[in-house]
Amino acid sequence: MADRIVDALASLPTLPSYLVLMLLSAVENVFPPVPADVAVAFGAFLAQRGELSAPLLGVTCWLANTASAAWIYAFARSHGPGFFREGWGRRVVPEDDIATLREAVQRHGALGIFLTRFLPGVRAAVLPFAGAFGLSPVRALLPAAAASAIWYAFLVAAGSLLGNNWAAVKSLVGDANRVLGLCAAAVVVAFGVWWWRRRRRAG
Repeated sequence: MADRIVDALASLPTLPSYLVLMLLSAVENVFPPVPADVAVAFGAFLAQRGELSAPLLGVTCWLANTASAAWIYAFARSHGPGFFREGWGRRVVPEDDIATLREAVQRHGALGIFLTRFLPGVRAAVLPFAGAFGLSPVRALLPAAAASAIWYAFLVAAGSLLGNNWAAVKSLVGDANRVLGLCAAAVVVAFGVWWWRRRRRAG
């Protein structure tokens, strides 16, 4: 999928390239498998050939990603904990665990959001929980925006600093995502153990 998107980007004029990369950056918050990381790094790679502006690319993609994250947060906040009491939400968070999870979000939410926004597969999940359990916009959106800014700066730097070697850019971004993917798996396991121990003590 990533290779097809890269091939398509290479054939696009300048303005559509920005728009497609912004769209991918926004959709990533809704559909995590979208390979926005590789696409943005490729956009920065194209900037080295004078086809795009790397700083403009980084800022516009970061804005698109932050805006979609804010929308998801606002949507979840408007529904509150009731989001997890109906439909598929009840399968994600059982009724008995809502209070425990709300306490965890209120206590550690800001730091948790900042750290998990770097983790593939996990980064899209944290803001719906933050919104549904009432974490304030400052504590939810500022760390999310800061983490995204750092990550997009890394992607643009990777695409720009490695010059015309696209294979090296792709390898660097892939290696970073693999390491972060392992971190994400460790976070999920640790959270699962914590949750199980809380339920066992409550029982």
